[in-house]
Amino acid sequence: MDVARVLMVAPVRDVEAAVAWYERLLGRPADTRPMPSLADWHLTPGGWLQVFQDPQRAGSTLLNLEVPELDRALAELAERGQNAGPVQTGGERTRFAQLQDPDGNLVTLMENPVA
Repeated sequence: MDVARVLMVAPVRDVEAAVAWYERLLGRPADTRPMPSLADWHLTPGGWLQVFQDPQRAGSTLLNLEVPELDRALAELAERGQNAGPVQTGGERTRFAQLQDPDGNLVTLMENPVA
């Protein structure tokens, strides 16, 4: 099976509040708003983040984003009013920090997740 794209979907209760939060997280507006209940960010050529209004599933998602420099990413977030939890380590090289969107979806920023 060939896979052309991977989509991460964050279900939320209030899509407009979530879009504002993810705009601060990512430092830019959504790339597309194909319908009123959906916003897309094209993060890599094959990896998209979608925020989708789905109150029944809101807050149930884990989103993992690899960043090249965790400390720099955390400093940028702080400048935009987003504060992640403490930096933690996993394995020998991996460092990560987590934050939650307004609905409780967990966003983990990871540095060096693959050896």
